[in-house]
Amino acid sequence: MKSSASSASTASGLIAAVPPLSRPVEERTSAKSLVAVTLGNGLEIYDFAVYSFFSVIIGHLFFPSSNDYVSLLLAVATFGVGFVMRPLGSLVLGNYADKHGRRSGMTLILGLMALGVMLVAFAPTYSQAGIVGPMVLIAGRLLQGFSAGGEIGAATSWLMEAGDKSRRGQRVSWQMTSQGGAALFGAAMGAGLSHYLSEEALYDWGWRVPFILGLAIMPIGMYIRRHLPETHHTESTPQKENSAKTLWREHRRALLLGILLIMKGTTTFYIIIYYMPAYMVNTLHMPAATSYWISLTAALMTLLIPFFAGKLADRLPRRKPIMTICFSVSLVLIWPIFASILNGMPLFITIALIAVDQVLANVCTVVLFLLLLEAFPQTVRASGIGIVYAVGVTLFGGFAQFNVTWLLKVTGQPMTPAWYLIFCSFVSLAALFAWRERKTLPDA
Repeated sequence: MKSSASSASTASGLIAAVPPLSRPVEERTSAKSLVAVTLGNGLEIYDFAVYSFFSVIIGHLFFPSSNDYVSLLLAVATFGVGFVMRPLGSLVLGNYADKHGRRSGMTLILGLMALGVMLVAFAPTYSQAGIVGPMVLIAGRLLQGFSAGGEIGAATSWLMEAGDKSRRGQRVSWQMTSQGGAALFGAAMGAGLSHYLSEEALYDWGWRVPFILGLAIMPIGMYIRRHLPETHHTESTPQKENSAKTLWREHRRALLLGILLIMKGTTTFYIIIYYMPAYMVNTLHMPAATSYWISLTAALMTLLIPFFAGKLADRLPRRKPIMTICFSVSLVLIWPIFASILNGMPLFITIALIAVDQVLANVCTVVLFLLLLEAFPQTVRASGIGIVYAVGVTLFGGFAQFNVTWLLKVTGQPMTPAWYLIFCSFVSLAALFAWRERKTLPDA
């Protein structure tokens, strides 16, 4: 008995001495940690939803013009400059996260993001400060885009590396869940403020409230991020050169094909959730309420489905077969979705088709994240996934609404969005066929 007590005491001492990184994954990936890690990506989508909702007001306040269309165009263009900064952010901040660790990278990124949101939230209007007002707004958007470019790489790499590969899909799925939740919350904030505040109050201060609210929770996220366990120990694998150079020399194929793989998912996300209301109201002259139900359905699927997609991916470790099925079925659904809208079919049919399509899209996106993460070694992973995502979203997501609007004007065909999505789907499907999947999954 004495020997057993001594052994138990020794075992207890050893357990207490084990550093946090060696403890079971459940202790290291608590819900609090997962929320803190995905906070940056969620806030980015939240800001997108809020800015889109109040773009008309922002246009009038910061870009006054006798032509309302010009004001709106300048406001939308100001938001678009954030996308242009994403690739640069992925290069600089992804390299920082590869060189100094995920925790340091994520903390820095959220700090930069907070500064960008603060500039937008408190920017003086044109009537208050002249040209300085729009310049502050643009600077805020540039900084937000720069930080967002590094966010996906550092945060998603942490999610992959924070535990063993048996639950990797569930952890990574939190990134997509945060996007769905943020899109819903941002739209709800915009709709709620528009409903309860007068137009004068919205112009005076109401439009700033959602940005200030997002800014207020960032210090909490930064505090939690600073105390996260580190998953990438740079002392054991020191980086000898810039990540971008290594990626281009050794992983060029994965970079280029990865960008094309992003094309289908990002165009679907931005067109169905954000562009659909404008398309249905302005082009098809349908009631705004109808379009909002469609966007709401898509956002709900993005909130609810990723977790189950992650569990599926953990059970079926081969990525390409899942993605091939999802890409193919989703491709077949695109035409019926838009045809049902144009032909005035009952709304529930359109919503059902979009719900099925978004289930497939979210399963595919979660699996795609895993496919890309597993393609890059740990030493350059944050840069690799960051560059692929930033360039893909900038080229195909950021310009999706502009491209479709331009094509509608040129062709005059209301089915143009469907053709555009079909084209993007074929490109991504071709890239998937060309992708060389790893035979064994990396442990970290």
